[in-house]
Formats: sequence, C-alpha cells, structure tokens
Amino acid sequence: MNKYDFSGRNAVVTGGANGIGAAVVELLVRSGARVSIWDIEPDAPEPRVADLDQAMLAHEVVDVANIASVEVAAKATEEKFGSIDVLVNSAGIAGPNAKTWEYPLDAWKQVQAVNVEGTLHTIRTVVPGMIERDYGRIVNIASIAGKEGNPMASAYSASKAAVITLTKSLGKELADNDIAVNCITPVTANTRILDQLSQEFIEYMRSKIPRGRFVKVEEIASLVAWLACEENSFSTGATFDISGGRATY
Repeated sequence: MNKYDFSGRNAVVTGGANGIGAAVVELLVRSGARVSIWDIEPDAPEPRVADLDQAMLAHEVVDVANIASVEVAAKATEEKFGSIDVLVNSAGIAGPNAKTWEYPLDAWKQVQAVNVEGTLHTIRTVVPGMIERDYGRIVNIASIAGKEGNPMASAYSASKAAVITLTKSLGKELADNDIAVNCITPVTANTRILDQLSQEFIEYMRSKIPRGRFVKVEEIASLVAWLACEENSFSTGATFDISGGRATY
C-alpha cells in the first residue's frame, strides 16, 4: 500500500464504515491522518477499519440527507480534532433498477437526497472552515454512470451527473483559495451496494469494462488519497476516471 503524508491533517469520510469509504479511511489513517467516519451505521465497520488504531478515528452517526445531522457531526468532529482539512464524500445508494418512466418516485427522491443533497450538505457545513483556514481538499465520489448514463438506473445516473457538475462549480468558486475540489468517476466496485442490484444488471456493468473486472476499492482509495493530499495544489474542479477503459470522454 502506497502512503501519502497526511501527518497533522484531519479528514472526514462519509460512508466510511464500508466499501470504498472504508478503503479510503484505511489509507488515510495509515498515511498519518486522523479520520472521522460519518456513516448511518458507524458501529459496524469492515475489518479493515475495525483493525486500525482507534485513537486515530472518530465515529459519528450521520444521515447525510439530513442537514441537521451533518451539522451536529461537524461540530463534534471539530471539537475533537480542531479542524476538518479533508472531506471525502463517499456515502451513496444505488436505488432499484427500473425503466425511467416506471421508476418509483419515492425511490428516485431518496437517491437524490442521499447522493446529491447529502454531498451538498457536507459541503455547506465544512467549506466555511476551509475558507477561514485557506486550506482544504474535497473529493466527491461520483460514477461513470454520471457521464454515460446506465439503462435501468436513471436515478443513480442522474444523481452522479449532478455530483460531477456540483464539483466543477465548487472548484471554480474556491479557486482563489488553497482548496482543491475534485471528483472521481469509477466503474462498479465489488461492494455491498451490489446487494441493491439485480444479477443481470451486475453482469451488464461488468461486460462494459474493457479490463473485464470491477475496480478494486484499494485502487480507488489510492486515487482519492492523491487528490486529497497537500501535493495536489493545482488540480481542481476536475473529474478523474478510474474506469478500466470504459470511459470514452
């Protein structure tokens, strides 16, 4: 595992108890960061998180779709760590598979609430402190679906397209500060989000990847860590593919 210098830095990772978020938490902690995990189920982390030095971690029960929940977590994190230097928005849901004109409206709204509004809520809460300190790194986890649109997944695809454009807008707004805002667009990783999808849809997504496999969460974490480190002082408002050759633009 490659390491970056996050000594003295404090990070927040939403959805950090499992999947991509957990891999990011592990790499950041092993690189010297203190990390606050904001998760709706923080008390049941993957072994890769449970086995870390717990003195480097904080756990907050957070529903990112609820701005009040996010604000409470931010206050608790700042009281414990003193500042939030890095924000990684990894919390997300896939929603059911359905044709667009038949998509359940309640499910559509829930996907947008978590994936889009959840990202906005953390940004609204954390960015003012980054501006005050003139330092910050924000990495939003989007998806290749946000660039290409997956059939039978219009809610998820639309939500991730929104995350991409939100990233671009925020990056431009904060370009005068030492705050880098970027997003990544991975193909599917083998995480528990697949539990929400049909086997037919899973195989469809695998077939679209020239590499012939899903991306590893450790590969995603490495890209996130570089974008989140102090060394990345120039790239902002950008989208970084990690698609195994699937991305075409």
